[in-house]
Amino acid sequence: MVRITEALAKRNRAKAIVTGESCGQVASQTLENIAVVDNAAGMPILRPLIGNNKEEIVDISQDIGTFSTSILPDQDCCTLFVPKHPETKADLDTVLRLEETLSVDEMVKEAVENTERRHFASPAVAHLTR
Repeated sequence: MVRITEALAKRNRAKAIVTGESCGQVASQTLENIAVVDNAAGMPILRPLIGNNKEEIVDISQDIGTFSTSILPDQDCCTLFVPKHPETKADLDTVLRLEETLSVDEMVKEAVENTERRHFASPAVAHLTR
């Protein structure tokens, strides 16, 4: 997913990726896993919520007007790709070895080609997009 995000970021001339990750909020968001994810990216990954707890993140989302969108029932990467028992201590060498068995570049290309562009303007920042 980071490679897809990076390809889209480059397409839009972005200099970094920004995520909503918060360390420990879900089983997969551990320091070990975050380090492995960082290895896949060729640009900085910014995580402004990394130290916030769930309640603080919900408060922020309500303040900026994104909460109602975030709770809409829909398929997303969390529901589509998360296994029943996610890895909490990924090993970089193992991940790299397993990735060698996949056509990662081809998968990224296909995902990017099939991307739909949508605009979600938060009421709190809508004036910035005009």
